[in-house]
Amino acid sequence: MTDDRDEGLEKRRTQLGAELETLRKEVGEDGPREVRAEASRKGYAEAMKLSSEFIAAIIAGAILGYLLDRFVGTAPWGMIVLLLLGFCAGVLNVLRSAGMVSTPPTAGPGKGKD
Repeated sequence: MTDDRDEGLEKRRTQLGAELETLRKEVGEDGPREVRAEASRKGYAEAMKLSSEFIAAIIAGAILGYLLDRFVGTAPWGMIVLLLLGFCAGVLNVLRSAGMVSTPPTAGPGKGKD
């Protein structure tokens, strides 16, 4: 009984191997690799975009806070407050870009108070 089972499995494995070879020849060996590489590049590009948006918001908040402290003389409170606001803005930008939060509605003609 186990011999019949082993022979059936071996026959099935050989048949699947032949079908796989046929598919590889039709599609080409580089097809799946290119698809995976493309997905990897898209993921990397998305990660770079999100991280640069986040870091840019923090840096902008820090610079504005430093300038506020420098000209108004409120050191270190301007930098602390605007750095935190920059952090919050960066998180919100990342969430919007990732599609987790919807974009705010634009106020056009006819919109607003009724």
